[in-house]
Amino acid sequence: MGLLSRKVTCNSHGQDSSYFLGWQEYEKNPYHEVNNPQGIIQMGLAENQLSFDLPESWLAKNADAAGFKRDGQSIFKELALFQDYHGLPAFKKALVDFMAEIRGNKVTFDPSHIVLTAGATSANETLMFCLAEQGDAFLLPTPYYPGFDRDLKWRTGVEIVPIQCTSSNRFQITAPALDEAYQQAQRKNLRVKGVLVTNPSNPLGTTMRRDELDLLINFITDKEIHLISDEIYSGTVFSSPGFVSIMEVLKDRSLEQTPVWERVHIVYSLSKDLGLPGFRVGAIYSNDPIVVAAATKMSSFGLVSSQTQYLLSAMLSDKKFTKEYMAKNHKRLQKQQSRLVSGLEKAGIGCLESNAGLFCWVDMRHLLSSNTFEAEMELWKRIVYDVKLNISPGSSCHCSEPGWFRVCFANISEDTLKLAMQRLKSFVDSVAINNQNHQELKNSRKKFRTKWVFRLSFQSFHDREQDER
Repeated sequence: MGLLSRKVTCNSHGQDSSYFLGWQEYEKNPYHEVNNPQGIIQMGLAENQLSFDLPESWLAKNADAAGFKRDGQSIFKELALFQDYHGLPAFKKALVDFMAEIRGNKVTFDPSHIVLTAGATSANETLMFCLAEQGDAFLLPTPYYPGFDRDLKWRTGVEIVPIQCTSSNRFQITAPALDEAYQQAQRKNLRVKGVLVTNPSNPLGTTMRRDELDLLINFITDKEIHLISDEIYSGTVFSSPGFVSIMEVLKDRSLEQTPVWERVHIVYSLSKDLGLPGFRVGAIYSNDPIVVAAATKMSSFGLVSSQTQYLLSAMLSDKKFTKEYMAKNHKRLQKQQSRLVSGLEKAGIGCLESNAGLFCWVDMRHLLSSNTFEAEMELWKRIVYDVKLNISPGSSCHCSEPGWFRVCFANISEDTLKLAMQRLKSFVDSVAINNQNHQELKNSRKKFRTKWVFRLSFQSFHDREQDER
């Protein structure tokens, strides 16, 4: 082991999180409607598999793009040869236009300010390398995506300090919570370099309100630190309130000529909005030319292939397709989310009201044996191993309250979702029966003890009465 680096031998990757352990259990026993109907149903994976038919239909109608041709002539050689890390101009233009379309064209984006990366994971890590030194800290509101423990910390050495949010106000960020997190970092002698938020939220499935975004801008202005807005779910908003990008707030407040303008950075990806996680397309958008230049150089460690860029530049440039995709995808997400919420309600389970994302933040606090994270893990293990559903416990998302779970709905079919809800309802019903039987047993024991004590008392009184006679 002495021949290996500390990075290789350390345990800071986060792979031992219950978030990843649930995946491992699923992979050992994956559900299949025919081959393994008793297997584990994967509800811990935030993938959008509801609208694959739309890009597939587009590919069938656009043979040139799918076959790497231009005007009927092969450009395979052109795409196969080395491309520099700046990316194809046509793709960067198509991507920023798509980002603007998602935001209702209330804001526009400059292609020269965008850096292409191999997914949002790479984008977030690259920003850490650009904005912070090893041992510096970023503040993140809880609950947050479990993968951030890997993406932000593992290779960079950056620390995460939680901004503790609670169910009392639907887990919204407050000024006291921000101040407390900042002070906590100072008590640990950590230099705070910024705040990172996901908007829409993973795992809450909610969009941030404008007053929250204003609060964040005021906070980073006062502290002279950065703000990263991870907006990879911006195209999944399926009901009101609508999505407000941090860039929209900056422009509405006319902050373009102020120092904060260059300290706000956006992370984007096509993994969620277009359902293409395997294509590994992510991006950093920044108004700081130094960050853009440095991130572009770093992107050589995780480039997006020229073939992928060419194909998607054609797809995203087709405005008829993007408009149709967005409309149909939103309707499908909303319908599937409604099925999940309805199924949960039938099982006596509630969830946080949501309007975006590929998951719901589900409240199972009433199913805990005690108000502890140990009880949460006990419940999670029963759901994974007995109910055969892989969901993500709130503790893996650093939630401050035990009993919350992230449950994904967009990566499974309607029939599979229905089966999952049937399994869950059966489990909840069995828990209720067991609790009732347990309570009846306790009551009967209490009643028996009362009678026994009464009889002893009566016998003692009778004996004393006989003695007195």
